[in-house]
Amino acid sequence: MLVHEMFLSIQGEGRTMGLPTVFVRLSGCNLDCRWCDTRYAEEGGSELSVDEVLACVKGYRTRHVCLTGGEPLWHEGTPELISRLLEEGMQVSLETNGSLPIAGLPDHPGLMVSMDYKCPSSGMEKRMLLDNLKHLRPKDQLKFVVSDKEDLERAEDVLRKYAPDCPAIFTPVGGLTLAPVVEYVLKHRL
Repeated sequence: MLVHEMFLSIQGEGRTMGLPTVFVRLSGCNLDCRWCDTRYAEEGGSELSVDEVLACVKGYRTRHVCLTGGEPLWHEGTPELISRLLEEGMQVSLETNGSLPIAGLPDHPGLMVSMDYKCPSSGMEKRMLLDNLKHLRPKDQLKFVVSDKEDLERAEDVLRKYAPDCPAIFTPVGGLTLAPVVEYVLKHRL
């Protein structure tokens, strides 16, 4: 696995916000979102085996691990790493961009999939694997990063049409204010 960085911090978004978490950021991504906030992780990193990543994660001595990127599912070793982390009793959140299949991931209470739906402003909406929406479970989360009204309308359409079985998280593109997102979500009862 090509690991760009590993660090201990506090989860800043979603259902596990506030929890001390080891972040394992894998290098590379199969998408090119216009407003990507981790372009620095597109290249570089250290080639590590699943055993080496697991040993590093265990050294942080916390139960929560976030696999992020780039795109973690772009790495062949990610499913094995998830299984091994779960075997060690860790709680794993997998941040995925929604363009690669999640169907084969372990159905384990310790795994939370945090899947993006790339809205129109990302430039990558056509790459979304809509079949993933039916594989989301109540413990997972579907994340919409939005930059304008068109993105909010698309998010609403996706939620109404596919009714994923998990909470939806709305967040503005970095640098934008949250107030219009809050107003839209409340007004449309999303």
